[in-house]
Amino acid sequence: MEYLPSLATFIAFTAASLLLAATPGPDMTLSISRALSQGRGPALWVVFGTSMGIIVHTLLVAFGISALITASPTAFAILKTGGAGYLLWLAIQAIRYGSSFSDTQGEAVATPRASALANISTGFWVNLLNPKVIIFFMTFLPQFVSAGDPDVTGKLIVLGLLFIAIGMPVNTIVVLAADKLSAWLRNNKGVLRGLDYTFAGVFSIFAVKIFLTQSR
Repeated sequence: MEYLPSLATFIAFTAASLLLAATPGPDMTLSISRALSQGRGPALWVVFGTSMGIIVHTLLVAFGISALITASPTAFAILKTGGAGYLLWLAIQAIRYGSSFSDTQGEAVATPRASALANISTGFWVNLLNPKVIIFFMTFLPQFVSAGDPDVTGKLIVLGLLFIAIGMPVNTIVVLAADKLSAWLRNNKGVLRGLDYTFAGVFSIFAVKIFLTQSR
């Protein structure tokens, strides 16, 4: 049980994680968009995918690989370019397909539903290709461990898993709320289409922020 944080550390980490989980980001924007367009099931798969991305980031921090990535200008440039490009692609998809429930003649149409694997993959890559998440985990997780602790790697992994356990319920609540809202939006298609452009704009803003991210 040496890998478990002390009670004081656990309380502080939980409070910080809850606050951070409630802060909007590309992953939350994606899950809300997916809930409005395809329902809570696909959106929850996206949440699962983003959590898998956090596991990878946790392992990268625990084993020091994130530090190597941010120390290499070339690797960091490739990462942030890929992440920004992926978010721009999502922005284009939001405008092209969005969450519209009607065609141009106003007749109801079924919104194409991506498979569970596709939604998991989308959520996973949104988190994995976000260099801001790497920098965040490099600065956030180490605050709750001692540098000279012989069990520092194990404790970082436990904290990363705890972060997921805290964040997933928050994201699930957001998805369920968005799913409930989608029923109203079906009768307000103009508002719904406006949200498509809003999501596209948010994805684009995050893409620019990621591309401008500095490794130090």
